[in-house]
Amino acid sequence: MSVRVLLVDDQPLMLVGLGILIGDTEDLEVAGKAGDGREAVRLMRELRPDVVVMDIRMPGMDGIEATRQATAEPNPPKVLVLTTFDDDEYVYGALRAGASGFLLKSMALDAILDAIRVVAAGDALIAPSVTRRLIADFAAIPGPPAPEPDTEPAANSRLITRITDREREVLALIGQGLSNSEIADRLVISVATAKTHVARLFAKLEARDRVHLAIIAFETGLVPRRPAR
Repeated sequence: MSVRVLLVDDQPLMLVGLGILIGDTEDLEVAGKAGDGREAVRLMRELRPDVVVMDIRMPGMDGIEATRQATAEPNPPKVLVLTTFDDDEYVYGALRAGASGFLLKSMALDAILDAIRVVAAGDALIAPSVTRRLIADFAAIPGPPAPEPDTEPAANSRLITRITDREREVLALIGQGLSNSEIADRLVISVATAKTHVARLFAKLEARDRVHLAIIAFETGLVPRRPAR
């Protein structure tokens, strides 16, 4: 069954190029095309695509607001942001809005197709050029003060009591940005076993994607933050 993709970009050439690329791929198909965020939200509700490939800077409603509205829908599509601009504000804005991926248009075309497949499968993917900076910046934010003994634990802390010791190890490695194959190598397990642990983490921690898992790993202290300077 093909992954149905909605393409959103205010540059007609980009829409045509991506449309041709996806049209020549057996496991992907173009469900529709939109030239701005408002049209994207309308078509998303009408066509119910599996993945929305979303530009950020567009006239009218931009891609971040369109992503926020798309991911707020019941049974929302996955959103893969594809932009020319490698800017922290856009990265954080897109991820906060619920995007499952952030890529640059300068990446190889095959990498963009692979990213659509990864996001459709429920994983998250961020361009390598921004991944390390994103993790480093997040780690540099000082954590909240330790709660008083009688304080109700945060939601993530309650959820994390559901997971096993091995799943904690996997979650910590996800927080460090490791892929399933890298986790398998680090823990000396098979890739299939690593995938199973990740799938269980999605269910137990009610996480929407891998980025969400990484954030939980930071917020629960499994990946220590650097002290503030």
